Amino acid sequence: MSTSGVDDTQRAARALLRHPLIRSTDEERFRLVKRHQAELREWFEINTGWGLHVDSEVARLAREPATLDVSTHPFVARTGKVPFARRRYVLLMLCLAVLERGDAQIALGRLAELVVVTATNPELARSGFAFSLQTRDERSDLVAAVQLLLDWGVLVRVAGDETEFVQHAGDALYDVSRRVLSQLLVTRRGPSTVGASTFDERLRALRDRGIAPSDELRNLQLRHSLTRRLLDDPVVYFADLDDDEAGYLRGQRSAICKRITELTGLVAEYRAEGLAMVDLDDELTDLRMPEKGTDGHVALLLAEYLAGAGAPEHDVTGHDVPGHHAFEHDFPEHDAFVHDVDDLRAHIRSIAPSFTSYWRKGAVDDGADAALVRTALAKLAGLHLIELRGDRVRVLPALARFTVTEPTILGGPRS
Repeated sequence: MSTSGVDDTQRAARALLRHPLIRSTDEERFRLVKRHQAELREWFEINTGWGLHVDSEVARLAREPATLDVSTHPFVARTGKVPFARRRYVLLMLCLAVLERGDAQIALGRLAELVVVTATNPELARSGFAFSLQTRDERSDLVAAVQLLLDWGVLVRVAGDETEFVQHAGDALYDVSRRVLSQLLVTRRGPSTVGASTFDERLRALRDRGIAPSDELRNLQLRHSLTRRLLDDPVVYFADLDDDEAGYLRGQRSAICKRITELTGLVAEYRAEGLAMVDLDDELTDLRMPEKGTDGHVALLLAEYLAGAGAPEHDVTGHDVPGHHAFEHDFPEHDAFVHDVDDLRAHIRSIAPSFTSYWRKGAVDDGADAALVRTALAKLAGLHLIELRGDRVRVLPALARFTVTEPTILGGPRS
């Protein structure tokens, strides 16, 4: 462990960014955060508006998302790494509701029974949600939610195995950590106090802090919003910001990035079209590129192919060239940087025979290109290298870093 106070604070900050909820059982990280909690709490409050709670059992960074419209970083099931779909998210929330009212211990079978009862809520029924626990898929979805709660530390397994429950062959018993459970919600307004009717309105209301009454407070809100985005997003494009955000970032980006670098060690990369905070240690990301394995290789090959087809150009002030603004509904028909998914599948099919000995078994079979391309495009979208709408893909400027060009040899031949 480093003996430098600055280095230790940086390590503590990085630990919180990677794991916003750290239990005391994670002894090294927990001690590190607890030791530096004062300076961490001050930095996050001033620069992001995120609160930091530390007690004898848990350290919790109330890390609210920078934006509400990003769907490229779903929860992922422990088994098979399958992204959560709607039913799993609903089951996760129902499990939390049951556990909030439950005892200090609960069996998986009992939790399942109470979730089934809670799922009969008329509002859920009107939304088209139904859950009976009769099928293996339903039991698997419930177990995926439970395993996420195990990873968070809300549940601690005492006995049994979730796999046996899925197979209708057994049960499992858990301790419930009420301390961890109480720290999951990070909104500053209780959901029960929100009277909005639609889902989007409720989300906005949960994080609405009202209109800032002064220029100083408006600038503080902009600092919070932009610092959050730089910590959360792989790339921040000026085209994706409103006028106030873009103006503030252009004027204050050096100061904002300097503060982030001092706390986290992330390095700023400035471009005309935006900027990114780069982690040279490759620790603070849930998506890596390049990455080992077949899926990682296909993503890299698609990135190279799309980058070679060209990327949107930008002027030196960072404004988009006319005709290449961020879409609102669909991609413009004339956009030269839009590609069809079917064309990308055809490209992967055409090059797949060259990688038979490198890719996993079955990856070059007929029809396998669909899943390969879908997985690769999800990764590229999550890294803000492309925009994906249905079966159409649009190249974004940061993808240009994957352009492959012929090397330039400087100097003449050696004698």
